[in-house]
Amino acid sequence: MPDVKVSEVVGDSSMPAGRFARESGAAGRIADLAEPVLSELGFRLVRVQVSGRDGHTVQIMAEREDGYLTIDECETISRELSPVFDAYDIIEGAYRLEVSSPGIDRPLVRPVDIERWAGQEAKVELAEAIDGRKRLRGTIEGFSDGEVRLVIDLPDLDGPRVIGIKPELIASARLVMTDELMRAAAERWSAKKGPAAGEGQEMDIELEKEDGADRRERKPAGAAPDRGRGGAREVDRPADRDRRHGGRHPKGG
Repeated sequence: MPDVKVSEVVGDSSMPAGRFARESGAAGRIADLAEPVLSELGFRLVRVQVSGRDGHTVQIMAEREDGYLTIDECETISRELSPVFDAYDIIEGAYRLEVSSPGIDRPLVRPVDIERWAGQEAKVELAEAIDGRKRLRGTIEGFSDGEVRLVIDLPDLDGPRVIGIKPELIASARLVMTDELMRAAAERWSAKKGPAAGEGQEMDIELEKEDGADRRERKPAGAAPDRGRGGAREVDRPADRDRRHGGRHPKGG
């Protein structure tokens, strides 16, 4: 099969509960501090980003187990994380702490994310190239046998294929903003109570630390969230694939 490597499956084939996307450096250290605090509060960490915006900005992206987060919950997370970060001096000098929800075109960081959004389009960036290709785009089929299953249709392939990607090979993955995704997200949110961050009512809870003083403010988010070694192998089940997806497959990219 050209340009999609069929490789031996490596490691445990059971569905892991933790994130397969992990930060490094300062963001990794912050994630290690944040995860147990969030877990105790009943939330899950999605992603940590540290940037030079506005001096230093630490963004904590979090969610409940159902994948959502309210404005009040953002405030709760900020209030609980701030003293922990202060105690460990996560950033030298002043910094801004932002807490936000994943948003609609969210990062996919756990097997449960893959299962929850099966049928939607996703972009996957690999940690290392497979036959010269590091970026894939396709329809999520699900998580099975320890792999992320993705239906891809590349110009140089003989029709759509289902491939299995080991989580440790994924550098990043996120949903693609489409009309279908927006409809699906709206249906899910309509069943939720309270103002959900990411519904156009998203709030970033910012904590600026300067000269030993804290200043907390509640304000509308200025922008939406940023839009190991393993292997990948083709999962050649065309009959099952066509029955599940109705013969419609996304373009590769």
